[in-house]
Amino acid sequence: MSDQPARTVTLTDLLRIPRLRWLTVVAGAATGLLLAIGYLVVAPPAASATAVVAVRPVVTDAFTYPGAGADRSVNMNVESGIAASTEVLSRIAEARSTDVVEVRRALQIEVPTGGQILRFTYSTGTVDAAVDTVNLAATTYLQVRQEMYERQRTDMLASYDESIVKVAEQQDAAQSRIADANSAPAADAALAEFGSLSNQLAELNAARTEIAAIDVTPGWITQSAQQQLSTDGPPGILYPLAGLLVGAVIGVLLTYLRESVDRRIRSEAEASEVAGLPLLGTVRRRGLRVDARTVDADVRYVGMAIAEQLRQAVRTPVVVISSRNREDTTPMTASLAVALAADGRDVYIGDDSHRVTALRDALLADRRRVPSGPFVPAQPDGTAPTQPGGAAPTQPDGGKATTQPGGVEQRPGDSGDPESTLIFSLPNVDQDRTVILPRVTDTVDDSAAPTRRPSPRPTPGTGQSRPSGGGRSAAGDRPAGDDGPVVATIPVRTLPADALTVGAGMVRIGLYAQAPRDGEIVLFNAPPAESDERGVREARTGTAIVVVERDRTRLADLRRLTDRLRAAGAEPLGFVLTGSGRG
Repeated sequence: MSDQPARTVTLTDLLRIPRLRWLTVVAGAATGLLLAIGYLVVAPPAASATAVVAVRPVVTDAFTYPGAGADRSVNMNVESGIAASTEVLSRIAEARSTDVVEVRRALQIEVPTGGQILRFTYSTGTVDAAVDTVNLAATTYLQVRQEMYERQRTDMLASYDESIVKVAEQQDAAQSRIADANSAPAADAALAEFGSLSNQLAELNAARTEIAAIDVTPGWITQSAQQQLSTDGPPGILYPLAGLLVGAVIGVLLTYLRESVDRRIRSEAEASEVAGLPLLGTVRRRGLRVDARTVDADVRYVGMAIAEQLRQAVRTPVVVISSRNREDTTPMTASLAVALAADGRDVYIGDDSHRVTALRDALLADRRRVPSGPFVPAQPDGTAPTQPGGAAPTQPDGGKATTQPGGVEQRPGDSGDPESTLIFSLPNVDQDRTVILPRVTDTVDDSAAPTRRPSPRPTPGTGQSRPSGGGRSAAGDRPAGDDGPVVATIPVRTLPADALTVGAGMVRIGLYAQAPRDGEIVLFNAPPAESDERGVREARTGTAIVVVERDRTRLADLRRLTDRLRAAGAEPLGFVLTGSGRG
């Protein structure tokens, strides 16, 4: 059997999973943003501009078209090397006040196949700088190429000039020998040499003239870079936005991957299917549509529902348990105690996991919403106080003791006055302390002896007031020898020092090891079952309530907890689904 139940993933789940696991999405988006910023630091976006140079071959006739195979008339590989030479780059760097390495990195030279064209492309931070630099690169290349051919032509002309001088000197020497010749053969030989040298000199002069006539123009810039024709790189803000978007998408994909290996409780039906327990109640998560008071009301409704389940047969201790620390049982334990006490139960909350302070704070927060203190003093006119529901005690007949609604007993005193004494006896309340309240009258008998005001402090455990004179004062009687105002006695319940009154009941908080064995409903705020087995052990003799937090409790943890409870012989009462989790 599969470890996790099969369920249909709806569109709501697809949208809800990234929202619940938003930390993963934020982490992915932040990573993408940092990578984009790092890329901008290493390789900032640049604008690029392009200039095209037509390379012209060096020919004697500038008006003669090279014809077919023009790419063979000029070695374009050599020309590309000249364009990227150190001399060209140094001049560009000097003119732009930058480094040669930076110029070499930003300048690209392309040679189209089968043509005599060089395409210069320069990339830098701004369009203006790119345009100016690439035009400068094209112009500098043409200048360097022209200077190279001019130097070559100058060297050739100098060589021809040197040869012409030598031949001219030889011609002069031959001419001298002709003039000094003594015989005809010698004169003919000198004359022949002179003719040969004249022809050679003429050839040299013709060649020199041809070399001097060579046009060394290297070429032309057929397309200069312009701002309208330049390619501006993407704005720097696009890179962070793209990185943020890509990172967020990757984060969303990671949330689905985590959901496939780390399944959480997402709904009531899913929790009921996994746990196999009835749902006792649901506490929603606080949000835009659910305020704090609504969440508090949910908690109180759940507490009342659990109290109703426990009304017929209460098995203590009532163990409030969860699987891990992430499912906090403290708020549910305190709310359940308030609901039980409001129904008149006495509750003891036990905790051995150092959460007593948190329990007390949660209990006080819930206690403020429950009316407490059922004791109300007598009215100024001597009548009994209004009972719950607005009913007032009726007058007794014949001076006999009568019991009023709410347990208020009215009986006559020594004088036979039926309104002489009021004794408030609430049902199921130990009358171990009595408070004497003086009756307030409109008239005072001047002939009567002066009376003392009875002490408001009762005598504990006797149901009698402290006598104001030498006489005895019994409950419901006037003090002996005292004709003063009529008094009333009201029983006040004695509560332990560590008890909090909630409605008609009380709640005590302490260590679970000190929990009473009878008389009070014991709630055990059990530690997480994954790390402590005490909750499961105590649930065997009592009742277990499982706390499940939506979007936080793992399916495997909930199934393991319920299996452990059943294996130990404890049948849980049900589970409570809360919404305070975060996936």
